[in-house]
Amino acid sequence: MSCRKAIGVAEEMKAKYGDRIELKIYTTDSVEALPYGFRSSTNVLFSNEHVPVDIATDRKKMDDFLSSKL
Repeated sequence: MSCRKAIGVAEEMKAKYGDRIELKIYTTDSVEALPYGFRSSTNVLFSNEHVPVDIATDRKKMDDFLSSKL
């Protein structure tokens, strides 16, 4: 469930921030994800920085996170 929620939050943030962020969604076993060695199904990165799941799945927290980074 957290994966689906994180994708929804990510898509909302992309709609809000537009060209200021780039959104790519990969499965854990994709070639792009392999170098990271992810151990769980829900992983969010921002500028190669891991974003905790509790932030990535909460619209307000993610918006605050991005606002502080952009």
